[in-house]
Amino acid sequence: MKRIFYFILILAGVSSVYSCKDMLDENGDPLSDLNNNTGLNGPRGLYREITDQDTIAEYHYNGLLMTKVLTDSASVTDVMYSGEKVSKINFNGFLDVDGDGKLDKDSISYTQLFTYENTGKLVSISENRSYYRRGPAVPPATLGPKVLFAKTKTLYALTYSATTSKLDGIVMKTGPDVSGTQFANTDYSKSSYTYLGDNVSKVVREYGPMANNVFGAVTEKYSYEYLSYDTQISAYTLLPFAYKISNLLSTEANDFRSLILSPNSPKRIAVTDLMQPIPTPTIFSTDYNYDPQTYVTKGFGINYIYKPF
Repeated sequence: MKRIFYFILILAGVSSVYSCKDMLDENGDPLSDLNNNTGLNGPRGLYREITDQDTIAEYHYNGLLMTKVLTDSASVTDVMYSGEKVSKINFNGFLDVDGDGKLDKDSISYTQLFTYENTGKLVSISENRSYYRRGPAVPPATLGPKVLFAKTKTLYALTYSATTSKLDGIVMKTGPDVSGTQFANTDYSKSSYTYLGDNVSKVVREYGPMANNVFGAVTEKYSYEYLSYDTQISAYTLLPFAYKISNLLSTEANDFRSLILSPNSPKRIAVTDLMQPIPTPTIFSTDYNYDPQTYVTKGFGINYIYKPF
């Protein structure tokens, strides 16, 4: 239930419109204006996701390729490419790993490497993650140095439907990376995806322990359902697929954002803890605003700002 409470905190915190006008991007180019909603003509990129409280994410580009994302507490995601395919992602900053609605005080760094099959589909992501905690201050310093206190290795394997070629599932295997000891996976998760047309209609993710590469009994299981899709264009269609998968896998709670995989936008989201004796969905709903080119400009309290290319 803590995870569902986390989603309530998210949506309660992004409930009203940020007032901004005549905004410029990092190059000084004009952005799509929220107040007169004139939209943009021609090619565009997603530049900012904002609320009345803060900027959730700011996307930076090199030409047409999205190469950097700035998020909470100056967290930075760097995206690297081989040709036009994402080959590597580096993250440095803070995440809400425990799902309590606040960024953890421990900082995190991870590197993800992306592997594709010969048809161009993303099939695996290998990750090395480090956790840093601030130690006690040594006078005259007022803050102690950040020290490494834990490392993990994780492998994500992606599968696709043989009939539709859509993402079918993701299996995660992970374990602690301790110097001087042989690595072994200690935990797993399995995600399955269901579609309505091209849109993700349901995601189920289960978690459990593993030993000797054998999956143990499921200890957590959640369902995320996306209902009442519109027919307009989601802002997230402008982001690379590999980055969107990386973002969803950055924390366990981020499965809630699986709507970013869809070309359209759902007006209702249902989150259910399937391990409860009587699973009862918690429902979140919204209406959307759009610009004249039918791109979404607001939904679930988030405003989407675009930049021209």
